[in-house]
Amino acid sequence: MTTLLVIAKEPVPGRVKTRLTPPFTPDEAASLAAAALADTLRAVAAAPAARRVLVLDGAPGPWLPPGFDVVPQCAGGLDERLADAFARCAGPALLIGMDTPQVTPELLGVDFDGCDAYFGPAEDGGFWALGLAEPDPALLRGVPMSTPVTGAVQRERLAAAGLRVRELPRLRDVDTAADAHAVAALAPHGRFAARLARCTAGIGR
Repeated sequence: MTTLLVIAKEPVPGRVKTRLTPPFTPDEAASLAAAALADTLRAVAAAPAARRVLVLDGAPGPWLPPGFDVVPQCAGGLDERLADAFARCAGPALLIGMDTPQVTPELLGVDFDGCDAYFGPAEDGGFWALGLAEPDPALLRGVPMSTPVTGAVQRERLAAAGLRVRELPRLRDVDTAADAHAVAALAPHGRFAARLARCTAGIGR
């Protein structure tokens, strides 16, 4: 069975979701990040997995449900931190971030029978999920992160390695206020949508 990895940053004001400010305050942006992380972890907790791991920059908070191992992120760029997360896994692993609170347990129930990798493209040109039947950190090191071509480069890495890749649905990351409203509409009953509604109600007061 698959190890599910979530790479995340502790939702501290001024350190997370800075592109949400404005219109939101740093405190509101951090609260939205915490809600997105809580929704993500809840989906992971409900998905079948051999192990659930939170790869965290910072300290755990009340948003962390039981059943997760917490390990620190290594130093370095995002490519190095993703590579290190996979290096900790001895068997099949699927890694996601904290920016897609609309993710569901069904999306995370991957089966590597007949394939070597899963790739979940993001609308901004990146990727929201990466799964490897045999985790190889070298597949991630050197991939330029947070660019419009990140997903294309990562996908090409998988193809160049001769891996059989299955595509996951394209999802939208929460980076901007427009992203937040679009994602909340896709998961209107989640914590993220509820928190966004409260934050939006406070704008202009």
